[in-house]
Amino acid sequence: MIPVRALRRQIEAYRPCNEQEAQDKALLLRAIDTLESPLTRENPFAHFTASAWIVNPSRDRALMAWHNIYRTWAWTGGHADGEADLLAVALREAREETGIAAIAPVRPDIYSIEVLPVNSHVKRGRFVSAHLHLNVTYLLEADDAQPVRAKPDENSAVAWLPLREAADNKEEPFMAVIYRKLNEKIARF
Repeated sequence: MIPVRALRRQIEAYRPCNEQEAQDKALLLRAIDTLESPLTRENPFAHFTASAWIVNPSRDRALMAWHNIYRTWAWTGGHADGEADLLAVALREAREETGIAAIAPVRPDIYSIEVLPVNSHVKRGRFVSAHLHLNVTYLLEADDAQPVRAKPDENSAVAWLPLREAADNKEEPFMAVIYRKLNEKIARF
């Protein structure tokens, strides 16, 4: 397990690609320095998560899951739950949510940074208040010929979508902006 200071160094080393990432990078660093328990859900206001933008080897499709709560196609990811190694979190969540075992980072570097608003919702019969996800994204790659499977407690389908279609999120317009940014970065990463 890596210490929180190593996560802080990784975020410090990250080079933002736009104003959104620059501002969000500053917020993530401030959260590490000032929030109590930013790596756990014990902090009800904001906590760290890790996501994966999973692409096939030709990098023309992304692996998405139909999210049960938000009722839309979404990337994979999850809560840090105390783990500062966010790449390990992103890999674990990607495997759990898609059923694909052979998945690897394109590079171990952070691919993108976002502060994501989460609306209040009910999860597993419990009310969850609105809060922020302090998110770090990694670019992962998997063979799109591998079989996939849903994780019924989180998603009801998993599919490889063309990049443009993967970014076309009408249910969550803010996420469409993030997904388009991830697609634009692929050629540069």
